Amino acid sequence: MKKHFPLIVKIALISVYVIFLAGSVVRMTGSGMGCPDWPKCFGYYVPPTSEEQITWQPNSEYKKGMIIVKNEALFVAEHNIKTTEEFNANNWEKYTKHNYAKFNKYHTWTEYINRLSSALAGIPFLFLIFVSVKFWKENKQITLLSFGAFFLMLFEAWLGKTVVDSNLKPAIITIHMVGGLIIIALLLWLLYILSDRKKGAYNSLFSKLVIISAVFSLIQIALGTQVRQFIDEQVKLHGFENKHYSLMDPSLKFYIHRSFTIAIVLVNLGLFYLNQVKGLGYKLVNWIIALIFLETITGILMYYAEFPLGTQAVHLLSGAILFGLQFYLWLQSRKD
Repeated sequence: MKKHFPLIVKIALISVYVIFLAGSVVRMTGSGMGCPDWPKCFGYYVPPTSEEQITWQPNSEYKKGMIIVKNEALFVAEHNIKTTEEFNANNWEKYTKHNYAKFNKYHTWTEYINRLSSALAGIPFLFLIFVSVKFWKENKQITLLSFGAFFLMLFEAWLGKTVVDSNLKPAIITIHMVGGLIIIALLLWLLYILSDRKKGAYNSLFSKLVIISAVFSLIQIALGTQVRQFIDEQVKLHGFENKHYSLMDPSLKFYIHRSFTIAIVLVNLGLFYLNQVKGLGYKLVNWIIALIFLETITGILMYYAEFPLGTQAVHLLSGAILFGLQFYLWLQSRKD
């Protein structure tokens, strides 16, 4: 199994990026509360497909834990119920973690697929920690990084529940996003240890700029989640069909997020310049510049072209990949 460990790490890394993609689609479609409870969805393991399934009906059976919408509120079945002609409040407990009580089958299934991708991602992480134990005597760092990534995944799962319970509280969403990026960093660190560690020429300024570029990307992504939350609030105000109104009167965070792009571009152009002039030989720099260009273009399209389909997902996913490449470049460029 040890010889397959690098492949396991790569699968785990890809699974995290799939979660980022699924999460970005959830945000893009406004489906964050498509399932009002966690880990089930309206009390179902497989979510409902019609409003009738979560609307109280007379002479119907409901299993313990199932959720219904009645009088614009959520109610949870306290035990297995066979309803009569009249609603009996004694059989139901009002759901109090939040007051979001709407059903949209498209939002529900979008959020469910997001959760399913997260659950499936747990499988390679289980293999990851199981095999990493075999490296304990050989290289304790491999085992510790693997367990660190695994426990962070558990933390992220709990945080996902907290996001739903808080009705998408911005601060928790930001922590959730940063936690995912840290997992990516740990997995890339593992890949670096397991690789042949091909390095370019060492340059102190270049290495420091790489650190700055990665930190800047982390800050920018965190700011982006805050801007996205502002957009979500505007969508709730104007309606999803009028999402082009979302940035008519943007918050200060939006201007900081947009202007901070200039600093990011300059730092990474500095990396490109040093890499070319000094002949350092870091091929990842070219990919980083390409991703920053993609980030900038999608950001401009979202603001000036009223959020074309898919741009938000591309924007978030490319940002996560960008951070990963910058972190791996730092591993390559640092002085051993």
